[in-house]
Amino acid sequence: MSLSRVENPCFLLFLLVFQAVFILILYRGGASSVFRGFLESQRVLDYSKSHDVYTNLSLLAPAGGGAALPYCSAHSPIAVGPLTITFDVLPSEGMIIQKNPFVRSGGRYRPPHCLARYKSAILVAYSNQEKYLHHLLYYIHPFLQRQQLSYRIYLIQQVGNGTFNRAKLLNVGVREALKDEDWDCLLLHDVDLVPENDYNLYVCDEYYPKHMASAMDKFQYNLPYKSFFGGVSALTPEHYMKMNGFPNTYWGDGGETDDIAARIQLAGMRIVRTPPHLGRYKVMDYNRETEEPWRRPASHHNTGKTWKDDGMNSLEFKLLSRTKHPLYTNITVDIGYVPPFS
Repeated sequence: MSLSRVENPCFLLFLLVFQAVFILILYRGGASSVFRGFLESQRVLDYSKSHDVYTNLSLLAPAGGGAALPYCSAHSPIAVGPLTITFDVLPSEGMIIQKNPFVRSGGRYRPPHCLARYKSAILVAYSNQEKYLHHLLYYIHPFLQRQQLSYRIYLIQQVGNGTFNRAKLLNVGVREALKDEDWDCLLLHDVDLVPENDYNLYVCDEYYPKHMASAMDKFQYNLPYKSFFGGVSALTPEHYMKMNGFPNTYWGDGGETDDIAARIQLAGMRIVRTPPHLGRYKVMDYNRETEEPWRRPASHHNTGKTWKDDGMNSLEFKLLSRTKHPLYTNITVDIGYVPPFS
């Protein structure tokens, strides 16, 4: 006697597989996300065969004829993958300007040949790190242009010689950047990190905050610990406000990254990460032989109690200047000093 369809083991196995795929699609944010992730995981990337960071930029040219621009292709035809990154020669500002003719005042760029599908603001907390800045600008501008993004680079500079407060400066940067444009994505970027692969797209995940720097050479291209959220991260403005931004009360020690990871969970979200074969970064001035072992900064804050009151809704600063440089917009602020009781 033949089995009915529902009793057939092959059919039952098919149903189980179909249900598992359906759940995966919902969990990962839609079919396109799943299939894109699958294709990316299959791509073989040979980092021993890297490309110059300015490869293919000569192909960019304004569209002629005055016709309406088409939208940029979903996948950039001029991306090259692994990049050659060295810090042996310090590029001058003049050289960087010359090599990036389509970058406008304030570090603003729009593709000359098509309408960008994404608008990304790159926010860099900064304090007298000119050498790092020149290297970052030399590499990041062509990197972003090959991704066919509309973008602007912001430097948020802390005045004076007080203790550095990265998280508070980034809160300032977010507030000021959103005055300029309705950005799709906010990229919070350390000045001493350079991406090694232009398939690492500087766009946000639609559903959750994304950690971009998932594989730094400083950590042998591994995460230093599971909840690490440092280096480079990407959040939509909605993500950023939902978690009340970053904490304002971390001065100097770098412990804010654990606080930020906790905020993401407390706000009902989770961290997604760029796959490590794409999210590779080089750290400037990192020397494996002389560098002291990295230690996770201690956190002395109770994030569960403080996150709703310490962040964008409690941000106080004095805007001292806002200047458009050829390669970036500089925002200089007074964010105060470490309270004496800290």
